[in-house]
Amino acid sequence: MKGLILAAGLGTRLRPLTSLRPKSSIPVANRPLLAYAIEALVDAGVEEVGIIVSPETIGGLQETVDGLDVSVPVTFVTQDAPLGLAHAVETAQPFLGQDPFVMYLADNLFERDLRSFVAQYRPGVSAVMGLIEVDDPRSFGVAEVAGDRVTALVEKPEHPKSNLAVAGVYVFGPEIHEAIDGLQPGAKGEYQITDAVQRLVQRGDTVLGVRLEGWWRDTGRPPEILSANRLVLERLPEGLQGTVGNEVTVSGAVVIGEGAEVRNATLVGPVVVGEGAVVEGATLGPDVSLGAGSTVRGVTVQDSVIGERCVVAGLDAPLVGCLVGNDVRVEGGGDRGHGLVLGDHAQVHLK
Repeated sequence: MKGLILAAGLGTRLRPLTSLRPKSSIPVANRPLLAYAIEALVDAGVEEVGIIVSPETIGGLQETVDGLDVSVPVTFVTQDAPLGLAHAVETAQPFLGQDPFVMYLADNLFERDLRSFVAQYRPGVSAVMGLIEVDDPRSFGVAEVAGDRVTALVEKPEHPKSNLAVAGVYVFGPEIHEAIDGLQPGAKGEYQITDAVQRLVQRGDTVLGVRLEGWWRDTGRPPEILSANRLVLERLPEGLQGTVGNEVTVSGAVVIGEGAEVRNATLVGPVVVGEGAVVEGATLGPDVSLGAGSTVRGVTVQDSVIGERCVVAGLDAPLVGCLVGNDVRVEGGGDRGHGLVLGDHAQVHLK
C-alpha cells in the first residue's frame, strides 16, 4: 500500500510564520509536522510515500525530508495550482497507479496510530474515511452514516445533518480515480474529494466511516499549533541528555537534547529543549518546545513553540502563548506579558 501526503498548502492563516517556509515544516515538540505524517503512514504499513507539493513549497519540504530518518522511498509530486484535494489525487495518479493508498493531510495530528483504521480497507471496499465528532461541523466535510457505511457526504453544510466531521485521513482503492474523472469544481473552483466520494456512495460502492479514537488537531492556525504542542508534549518520555548545572530545578516530564546546557534555571514540564540549546537564568514551562541551537536567558517562557537558533533574552515580562520561527531575536523589557507570532529572521526589541 502507498501513502499520499497532501502538503501543497501555503498556510496563509499561519503567516508570518509561513512567509518563508512551508506549513508542514513548522515544529510541534521540536519535530516538523511532516515527520508526524510520514511516521503515521509508515507505522500503518505504507511501503512508499508520495508528497504533494506546490512550486512554492517543494524546496522547503525537500529540505525537511532530508533532515528526517525515513525508512521508505519518498516521491515528490508537484501540484501546479491549488485546485483541491481531488485535483491533488488526480495529479498523483502516475505515482499511485492502481494501488490502494492512504491519503493524509499534512497539517493533521492524531493521538492514536492509524493501524486499525487502515486495516478496515479490504476487498469490496472502495474507501475508508476517518470521522471525528465535533461540536460545530459547518467548517468541515460532514458524513452521514448508517452503521459503519457512509450514506452521504456534504462539504461545509450550512445545516449539517450529522456531527461527524471528515478528519483528514482516508484509504482509497483505485475506484477513486474513476470517481474523480469528470468531476465538476465547487463554488471556489476547487475539486472536492468529498464530491468524488459521494459519487462512490451514489453508485453503490462500499464506503466505510470509521470513528477515530483520541484527540485530533487540524493545525491550520497558531492556537491549534500551540494546542497540538501541548498534547504531544504530554506523551513525551523524560530524558536528560544535555548538561544540567547545580542550580537547576526540574519538575515534570523534561527532555533535554544532546549538547544542551541548562544553568541557574527552572524547567516545569512538559518541556523539550533542543540539541545545543542554552537556558540560563530562565524559567521554561509548562508546555514549551525550544528548538536546537536557541538561547533563552533571563526570561520566563510558557505555552510556546520557539524555533531553532533563536535568542530570547532580557525580558521582564513572560512570553506566553508564542509561536516563534527560526533565527529570531527577541530582546528588551516591559512589564506586561507578551504573546507573539514571529516569522523566520524577525528581530523584536520590547520596551
